Amino acid sequence: MYNNKYRLLTFQILLFIFIIGSNILFGQTPISGSVLDAETREPLIGANVMSKEDNTLGTVTDFEGNFSLEINEVTKTLVVSYTGYSDREIILGNETKFSVELTSGELLQDVVIIGYGSVKKEDVTGSLATVSSEDFNKGAITSPQQLLAGKIAGVTITNSGDPGGGATIRVRGESSFTGSNDPLIVIDGVPLDNEQISGERNNLNVINPNDIETMTVLKDASATAIYGNRASAGVILITTKKGSLGKKFSVGYNANYSVGKITDYVDVLTADEFRSTVNSYYATDSTRIKIMGNAKTDWQKEIYQDATGTDHNINFGGAIKNLPYRLSGGYTNMNGILKTDNFKRYTASMNLNPKFMDNRLQLNLGAKYMRTNNHFADRGAIGAALSYDPTQTPLDPNNTKYNGYTAWLNDGIPIGLSTANPVALINQVVDESTVNRYLLNGSVDYRFKFLPELRANLNLARDYSKGSGFKFIDTTAAFNIVGTDNIYEQIKENNLLEFYLNYKKDLNKHSLDLMTGYSWQRFGLSSSSDNGQIINRSGDTKAAEASELYMVSLFGRANYDFNDFLYATFTLRADGTSRFAPENRWGIFPATALSARLIDNNDKHFNNLKVRLGWGQTGQQDLGTNYYPYLGQYETNIGGAYYTFGDSIIPTIRPNGYNGSITWETTTTYNIGADISIIKDRFSTTIDFYQRNTKNLLISGVPLAAGTNLTNILPANIGEMLNRGVEVSLNLTPILTKDFSWDINLNGTLNRNEVTRLRSNPKDTTFNGIPIGGIAGGVGSNIQRLYVG
Repeated sequence: MYNNKYRLLTFQILLFIFIIGSNILFGQTPISGSVLDAETREPLIGANVMSKEDNTLGTVTDFEGNFSLEINEVTKTLVVSYTGYSDREIILGNETKFSVELTSGELLQDVVIIGYGSVKKEDVTGSLATVSSEDFNKGAITSPQQLLAGKIAGVTITNSGDPGGGATIRVRGESSFTGSNDPLIVIDGVPLDNEQISGERNNLNVINPNDIETMTVLKDASATAIYGNRASAGVILITTKKGSLGKKFSVGYNANYSVGKITDYVDVLTADEFRSTVNSYYATDSTRIKIMGNAKTDWQKEIYQDATGTDHNINFGGAIKNLPYRLSGGYTNMNGILKTDNFKRYTASMNLNPKFMDNRLQLNLGAKYMRTNNHFADRGAIGAALSYDPTQTPLDPNNTKYNGYTAWLNDGIPIGLSTANPVALINQVVDESTVNRYLLNGSVDYRFKFLPELRANLNLARDYSKGSGFKFIDTTAAFNIVGTDNIYEQIKENNLLEFYLNYKKDLNKHSLDLMTGYSWQRFGLSSSSDNGQIINRSGDTKAAEASELYMVSLFGRANYDFNDFLYATFTLRADGTSRFAPENRWGIFPATALSARLIDNNDKHFNNLKVRLGWGQTGQQDLGTNYYPYLGQYETNIGGAYYTFGDSIIPTIRPNGYNGSITWETTTTYNIGADISIIKDRFSTTIDFYQRNTKNLLISGVPLAAGTNLTNILPANIGEMLNRGVEVSLNLTPILTKDFSWDINLNGTLNRNEVTRLRSNPKDTTFNGIPIGGIAGGVGSNIQRLYVG
């Protein structure tokens, strides 16, 4: 027993000596250092310092950017990383104290924002393009759409021309016949409703152009299918500016003053030419000649003006410890080319991006507010200025009854069919509105400590807008002697809840990026109006309605990268909408894309060649504010259609027509593209060929046979459309030195749309087509029709 105890004691002593010796020979080495912003030399709080060889060994920097760590013999390299900065690897030697500087900006230059995440620029498989704030259009920009005009191949932007007005945006042409062809707009992860509120000029006025960091346009289905049922017309992702950790407090201010001038007028007869024409045609008609005046009025110059405007924006940014922030405010005041047209906008924006729990928990809190005051000039003055008698003056000193404006009278009473005085239209129509809107969004991004490759993201948002206005025309207006007194109000709500999980893992030559999520969105709409004449309020038309639309979605995406050579993407989204009947409510939208980097080097000649193939399906369910096209609805009859019951006049309630089988449009897109660069990337080009086939076209008004429904037209799915095109972007840098660079960017697009079928049944030869227009002043059936076999 003694020997056994002795042996046990000897073993314990030897084990203790071995442990002590191991710590001496193979023990942990303490190291320390600091992590700084390379530009500002400010400390980065919460930066990750990890062992490259042992992912269980690491730490984060404190509030002064310092770190300390004990490393083992396995660790040869430290990886220092921070969100928004380039990672840096430190090779360990005999040093034990380090000063590490990280550079920012890689997130914008080398990482592309896509739906529900981001990818490296070289990993992109679909057709998309990003424009950052450095490359936006410069000048008197008041609308976000103006920043992109002419910048991206395949994107056509046509501005409305009125102050603060919106623009028609088309991504690769038209994809629908009478459904929406507007791309889906997503601001900081919040998909917007494309239908703007009453009284507003531009749906994107909620965001000041000075607050935008990047705009990314997703064009083909492999890129857009992650947004499923609203992505057939493309997607535009807008990312706003945010504060950065380690940045000192800064203040920025910019202002501009602009003047817009008419460059040309419509060629019409001058006063002398008009007199000569009347005299030659009606030489014997003294009445016509007698009513001509002696003036020489250019009515176009009477209604147009120089469009002056001013825009101011101030912003504050920086970080308070681990709380980056950015605040901004803006004021815009613009007059239109048309006299009395005016737009005023007040904006405020705030972004807070704190980080907690060793930078594993990141919050992104945003708030945007907008108020616009609008005075709308009467557009009818434009046409009136082209046809009103140029021999007359704007004011008639003998006419005191109608505020002194010249008017065509018969025994002192205005002639109803005569053209209205353009200047009177400008000055006597009071059409004003006020719109208030706020957009609140907050996201929580959490990286799991036990599995750093996995992160969870929760996104909540609320978009609320209220528009109210009135249109008033006094009875002293000769063109409207009964007067007009209309008022309206509309409230729109957009509430969003989205959650997704994202897993990224690198395994030697293989890289995997998986994402799956859930989306819930509710759109609410309520409106009221009271329209009537001033002299007879008993005929007022009053209306009030409220409706709502729900959308629920499940989505997922898988990105695979093999050795930075072969890239593959697969996307699937299932969308459900309350707009359609339960049996047609859900749509499945898949997409896939492949790309291969065939050449990638830094030679003097050929540097890069990447080819891309993509296929996918997207949907379209947008019918404006018609949220219930499949449901039978009733409405109260308008005045003049009441029922007499004894001595009482009773408004009746009548049923409306409906289409219970209405469903999605489905667009299938094929895309083949190539990215090429030569001469050390001094010349690069991107070429894309695409084809889009749309089936089940949503037509807002399809004629029905008499007696088959409660109406003679209904929204329905009929017909097909074919869209083909080619896009080319060229980038040339003829001069590149340390202190100076000169870049030339050109892009061009060729697109053709064709409606290939417009019948619900291809064999139905009795179907004549869809009415698409009429003639001004005409009554009865439209005389223009579209006939498609």
